[in-house]
Formats: sequence, structure tokens, C-alpha cells
Amino acid sequence: MDLDPVLLARIQFAFTISFHIIFPAFTIGLSAFITVLLCLWLKTDDEKFHRLARFWTKIFAVSFAMGVVSGIVLSYQFGTNWSRFSEFSGNVIGPLIGYEVLTAFYLEATFLGIMLFGWNRVPPWLLTLSSGLVAIGTATSAFWILSANSWMQTPTGHEIRNGIAFPVDWIEIIFNPSFPFRFAHMVTAAYLTTAVVVLAVGARHLLAGKHIEEAKTMLRMAVGMIAITAPLQLFIGDQHGLNTLEHQPIKVAAMEGRWDSNDEGDLILFGIPDQNAEKNHFEIAVPHLGSLLLTHTLDGKYAGLKDVPPENRPPVANVFFMFRLMVGIGLLLIATGLVGAFLLWKRRLFETLWYLKSVSYMWPLGFIAILAGWMVTEQGRQPYLVYGLLRTADGISPVPGASVLGTLILFVFVYGIVFAMGVYYINRLIAKGPGGAAADPPDGVPNRPLSAAEDATREATGKHVNQGA
Repeated sequence: MDLDPVLLARIQFAFTISFHIIFPAFTIGLSAFITVLLCLWLKTDDEKFHRLARFWTKIFAVSFAMGVVSGIVLSYQFGTNWSRFSEFSGNVIGPLIGYEVLTAFYLEATFLGIMLFGWNRVPPWLLTLSSGLVAIGTATSAFWILSANSWMQTPTGHEIRNGIAFPVDWIEIIFNPSFPFRFAHMVTAAYLTTAVVVLAVGARHLLAGKHIEEAKTMLRMAVGMIAITAPLQLFIGDQHGLNTLEHQPIKVAAMEGRWDSNDEGDLILFGIPDQNAEKNHFEIAVPHLGSLLLTHTLDGKYAGLKDVPPENRPPVANVFFMFRLMVGIGLLLIATGLVGAFLLWKRRLFETLWYLKSVSYMWPLGFIAILAGWMVTEQGRQPYLVYGLLRTADGISPVPGASVLGTLILFVFVYGIVFAMGVYYINRLIAKGPGGAAADPPDGVPNRPLSAAEDATREATGKHVNQGA
């Protein structure tokens, strides 16, 4: 059996990065949410904000740990599976990742301990400041990673010497043409995803009649955040799409399912792209709407897939369907936020059972949309690793397919166990609710306040950790 190392290496990296990305996305939004709760606690001295902040800090601790563990293997794959890519782009990508360590990781490492273990041990202002700096650290990490990824999408500020990219202008490299749009799109997605999770948790507890005040607070804050960020994300996504049309027109052609640039600019709502036949089956389209959205004119022209040879086209069906999944979830979240805001304005949010029951199941939607969006971004770039400069097949390490397959199977097995344990752990914390942070210590245990991390361990496992000095 002939195993294709390129395909297997792509699948392996796609699997590990897909597993990893959901945790940083969640912690970016969650750290900011915890900071807001702590600021409200400082301002109002209302203990419900303190209980909520501590409750979500436990979940943050688990998510952050899983994000770190799942991300470690990604850097190793650059050397094991993608050594030629590392050789070509290492002078650019390496420093950008290094800047992430020097800025984001050091900042997080300095203040994360206070955020997790400083409860009732440090002044409230220091706890709040530490949480805010961790939130800044998570966003800074996203800044550098997205700058590196955006350079791979729209490379600038470099020169090629002897087949290797060398930096010429770091400002152009960091702030490459697609970076501002990609960074804004991802960070907004992180905040929106976190808001949806908070909304679902608040609805779950309110329906169960538990932690009523905390649940209402979560619902109010989440609905407000979704009502703002979901429409904002639609605008940012539109601007990002226009930028992609300028720099990666074939990716947009795949997203739109557009084969011929001479066709009318119809917006294809549904179809089944056939890459061999170069057409869409069962197509449902709205005349001229595609041109209106992409060129802001009714008869504007833009690239089609037939403008490039077949070997330079991305996997059209994957990009086409993942784009529609992302947009569909985005529209659903816009409706969710606006309906929730209307119910809140009418003072009926907490009594409208159909809405509460619906949103209590929506917690995974943001994660699904993020994964779908990244699939569009990464698969739409194919067949290039660095767009227009390095093809994917030329960036692979000289390793046999069997070796890549073996490590892929191992990753699936280990990640499956880790992911299942992490989700179970987080679900236990969510089910316990924010009231658990104030629980009295059991008999025989010193009356010292538990840190958020210790409290998370005790509540999720049902066991009492050693609280001795």
C-alpha cells in the first residue's frame, strides 16, 4: 500500500491544530470575561461577581492547561514533518513565534499563578490586575501567531535568496496585508464563542433553578456581548473577504463555488461542487448578489476557478461547505443575540422558556464556526504553504508515509483520551456551578481558603486536596 506522506502530514497537522485551537480561542475570551467580572466586583462589592469570577477561573485553568498540552506537539511537527517548510520560512516564522514567547508567554507565566492561586491571598486589586494582564497575554499570543499565519497567506517584507526567505522589513512582515483582518476576525470570534458558552451555562442553571442571581447575571452579560459581537463579526468577515478577494482570489472562488469569471455574479446558496466536471450540481443561487457583496456592484467581475490550472486549485467542496457552515452559524448567533436583547429589553428574558432551552444547547456553535473558518482559511490556501512561494508538496520532510501514519494514530489515541477527560472535567465544574466556591471545608481540613485551581480539582473529582501548608 502506497502511503502519501504529504496527505498524511497534512491530516496530522490538521488534527492536532484543530484540537488545539478551541482551547486558546476559549481562554482568550474567558480571561477577558473574568477580568470584567473582577472589575465589577471591585466597583460594586457585590459577591455574586466574585463567585462568578472564581467559578469561571476554575474552568479557565483546565482549558488553559489543555491548550498548552495540546499545542506542544505543533512546534515539533515543523521539524519532523515540515522540515523543508521550516528551512524556507524559518527566518521569518521563527522570530515571530519567538516574539510570542518573549511577550505573551512571559506575561502569562508571571501573573497566571496569582490569577489561579491568589484568591483570598492577595489584595483584590492585584488579583484583578493579574487577571487583566493574563487576558492581555492571551490576546498578545494570538497577535503573533496570527501574524505568522497571515504572512503565510499574504507574504510581504522579505526577499528570496537561494530558495530561502529572508526578512527585509519586519513592519511589513508583521502587519502584512491580511493580518489586521485575520486578527480582528479571530479575536472577535473568541469573545463571541465565550459569550455563547456563558449564555448556555447561565440558561442551564436558570432552568434548573440553581444559582439564580449568578445565572441571570451570566445571561444579561452574554446576551449583551453576543448582540454586539455577532453583527460586528459579520462586518469584519465581509472586510476580510474583500481583502482575500484582492490577495487570494482563487480561495474566494472556491468559497463561492464560482468556476467561470465570465459568469453572472450570482450568490450560490447551495450546490455540490464537482471538481472533475468543473461545475456545481443542484445549484441554488440568487442572481447578481455575489457581485453586489464582493464588488459592491450588480455586474462586477471577479475570478473563477477556471482562471488557474486544476493543479493550482484548492479542494473546492471542502472550502465551499465549510464557508457556508461558518456563515450559517454566524447568522444564527446574530439572531440569538438580537432576540435575547429584545427579550431583555422587554424584561421577559428569564421567563421565556423556549429561548432558554434553545440557547442551553448552543455552547458548541462558536467552536464549530471557528474550526470551519480555519478550514476555509487553510484549505483555501492550497496547494501552497506560503501562498505563491512554496507549494505544500515541496515543504514536506523526507519521511516515509508509514512513520507519519504511526504518529497520527498515536495522536488520535492520546488526544482522544485527553479531550474526553478535559470535557468531562469541565462539565463537572459547570454542573457544580458558581455556588461551589463558597462551600465550607470538610471536618479535619484546615480552614484556609482554597485557590481557584485547588477548588476546581476538589469539585471536579469529588475529592478533597491536601490543604496543608
